[in-house]
Amino acid sequence: MRGTISHLRQRFMPPIPEAIRDEFTLLRARRVETQTNVMYIMLLATTPTAAWAGAADLHWGIRFGMPALLAVLCVLGLIENGISRRRHLSLRRAQLMVKKTASVSGWVGVMCSSWAVINWFASPPEAHAAFAMIIAMGALATAYCLSAIRFAAILNLVIGVVPISTLMLLSGRPTEIAAATSLVLATLILVRFILQGHAMLVDLLQLQHQTRDLAHTDPLTGLANRRALDERIEALLRKGDDAPGFKLALLDLDGFKPVNDRYGHAFGDKLLSGVADRLRECIGDGGLVARQGGDEFAVLIPPDSPLHGAPVADHLLIALVKPHMIEGIPVSVGASVGVAHWPADGADADALFDFADRALYQAKAETRTEPERRPERITA
Repeated sequence: MRGTISHLRQRFMPPIPEAIRDEFTLLRARRVETQTNVMYIMLLATTPTAAWAGAADLHWGIRFGMPALLAVLCVLGLIENGISRRRHLSLRRAQLMVKKTASVSGWVGVMCSSWAVINWFASPPEAHAAFAMIIAMGALATAYCLSAIRFAAILNLVIGVVPISTLMLLSGRPTEIAAATSLVLATLILVRFILQGHAMLVDLLQLQHQTRDLAHTDPLTGLANRRALDERIEALLRKGDDAPGFKLALLDLDGFKPVNDRYGHAFGDKLLSGVADRLRECIGDGGLVARQGGDEFAVLIPPDSPLHGAPVADHLLIALVKPHMIEGIPVSVGASVGVAHWPADGADADALFDFADRALYQAKAETRTEPERRPERITA
């Protein structure tokens, strides 16, 4: 039984992919802020007529008290939304907003559905259709306004439509059975629209995520490209002059061109991919490795990286010592590295790149004059 339920959930309500989960939560919260105002106004507008149409024999606390309570909740919701929209929408606040909206809407749905069912039993048969219409329209409109929260929208439809539809189907009166059948079909169609809209939104966010990845990724090696590197540096610089320092290392392969000329570009591409894998493994998740183009790479070591206090150039050069096995052929390449430290070696990105570039070419010059030595870093 549990397996069947899990299969149905995966089929009709699949989970949000982790890569876009945060973006999806923020988008849902923004839609909730806008659409719930419409829901509150719609429910508020129906409370006077609902109270007026209530069964005359009911206790005043049910006939007028429940609509009055709904009206108060709607006014409070509008006020809270107005205040909320002036505040920054963080991920944490977006998550709380979605959960709170789903919970509150569910309890409001229970209250409205209970009011309609109680009035159904307390009124003559000719008045039943009025209460069915009130709760059905309220549930359908609420579900539409909450469509950004899939679970809350479907829950409100179930709470609002199932009880009154069941009463109508069991009434034995052809007109009510026909009306209930139409209501159930309309509800199923709306559920389908909600699920389709949810799936389309997920697909759109995934496409945007993939597009951003392509715009920030080197297609050959899978490393970050220069655009991604620039954005990461700018993000660190925006933290201000009091922020902890970071390092930028530029790396240029030594001996790559002869390998590329001898074995061909396809062979050279595999070598570049192998170098990229080693650099990525060497730096780990704490830093960023980027391919600048050709056989040039860049490494960003943020202040929270485990390698921030380590000799970065030495780590990079050691990672490349072991020969690469390309198509069964052992290939060795060295590298020259130049390192710049922020803020000591430059106040902005251009100054850092310029310093690291000059250090890199100084390292290359020393390599050419002392070919028997392994290329060394030149740093500040």
